[in-house]
Amino acid sequence: MIIAIGKTPNIRMRNLKLLLAYDGTEFSGWQIQPETTTIQGTLASAIGRVTGERVLPQGSGRTEAGVHALGQVATFAIQSPIPPENLVIALNDVLPASIRVLEAAEVPAEFHARKSACAKTYRYTMFRGAICPPFRARYVWHYPYPLDEAVMQQVADGIVGELDFTSFAAVDPERGRSEEISNVRQIFSSTWQRQADELLYTVRGSGFLHHMVRNLVGTFLLAGKGSLTPSDLTRILQARSRAAAGGTAPASGLCLVSVEY
Repeated sequence: MIIAIGKTPNIRMRNLKLLLAYDGTEFSGWQIQPETTTIQGTLASAIGRVTGERVLPQGSGRTEAGVHALGQVATFAIQSPIPPENLVIALNDVLPASIRVLEAAEVPAEFHARKSACAKTYRYTMFRGAICPPFRARYVWHYPYPLDEAVMQQVADGIVGELDFTSFAAVDPERGRSEEISNVRQIFSSTWQRQADELLYTVRGSGFLHHMVRNLVGTFLLAGKGSLTPSDLTRILQARSRAAAGGTAPASGLCLVSVEY
């Protein structure tokens, strides 16, 4: 079902908020890019087909290529009077099965998916069993090798607070040189939890830098392997150099769980 409603004179602009879930495996991240398939671009196309209006939905953040979401938030303004509950149905009819609109609501004009956010939660999943089930492979990092998981938690405890995370930030090509750049972020919680064959890292913070969660996981892995100790974390943070931290964990294990406003 495709509902096409064009712009109508004297109809007020409405600011709409979408709650999205998606499998990011086949997408080049959130941010729209030329000649490649992205979540933002695919969603914009679907909104255009349903409403007849050209919009560019703004997300709470730019998830990277291959990263998934259970609770991404997007906002955009349209003139179409289509009710939010009908918009959910119509968009899911035209979107690929890998992207689902879970909820839609009209919000105040000043509400912005990214600027209004006060906290986000990400989860990273490592599969620790010897054989990874094929239906889990797209959503985990399969790592069956020995790790001291208790030490990984000790290091993870060390990033709670308001800190400069430059050592865990990849260069973001989308950030303009003229921007005032601050890599200080506040982390509210940082925990590892074992659930059967899965080792889950959940982190909640005020915001996250490019590749930050995946770089944290890569560094915690070094601690689990015995290559660094909890006391090394202070040195890494103070270095303010990407070279001081561990490698970047694969995108497949990362998921944006929720955004708070």
